[in-house]
Amino acid sequence: MRINVLQHTPNEGPGSIQDWAHANNHELYVYHPYQFGNLPTADQTDLLVILGGPMSPNDDLAWIKQERQLIQQLLAAHKPLFGACFGAQQIAKTLGAAVTKAPHKEVGWAPVYLKSNAIPRLPSQLTALHWHEEMFEVPTGAELLFSSDLVVNQGFLLNENVIGLQFHFEPTADNVREIAINDDQYPLTHNALHQTSADIIQHGVPSENPAVMAQLLNFIVKH
Repeated sequence: MRINVLQHTPNEGPGSIQDWAHANNHELYVYHPYQFGNLPTADQTDLLVILGGPMSPNDDLAWIKQERQLIQQLLAAHKPLFGACFGAQQIAKTLGAAVTKAPHKEVGWAPVYLKSNAIPRLPSQLTALHWHEEMFEVPTGAELLFSSDLVVNQGFLLNENVIGLQFHFEPTADNVREIAINDDQYPLTHNALHQTSADIIQHGVPSENPAVMAQLLNFIVKH
């Protein structure tokens, strides 16, 4: 399987998604469209992973619109897609859902609660890394997958092959340190979770998160 990853900022990479790809002998290709403008084609893609970033799907940038064209082609072809944060927003916007300011800016570790039993054996509560101040509306035809205490729309599942999460299960400990030290000012203003970069690093990655990330990916690629 060829997994194409769209990365949108240097400090938010594929993390445990890369580990899952290697463990399953998949080929991983990482694109940086914000810098180079290159995107894979739909026929080159068996699974598309769209990662987070500081931009908004509402920004008037050519590469953001081109990403959504690719997403639309993959949706039409019923290929699996996974989006985290900005990536989930991109999928939602492609499906006609709005992306708006969230009622609370969430930066740091906080629980998320399972709202659907469509994916078997997921824990009812997990601790995820949040790094956002916008949110998606759940697209028509999709079901709400996760919520947090501060933002209801934290995850969605569509047609058993598309998952969008407003938060992050994919970072490893090294990734968390990379995110936090390079974007260390972001948690300091209007952050409803009241965590600093040092707090976020000290918390560490919950041991179950890589397994849950793998479970989500296994689910969408097998349907």
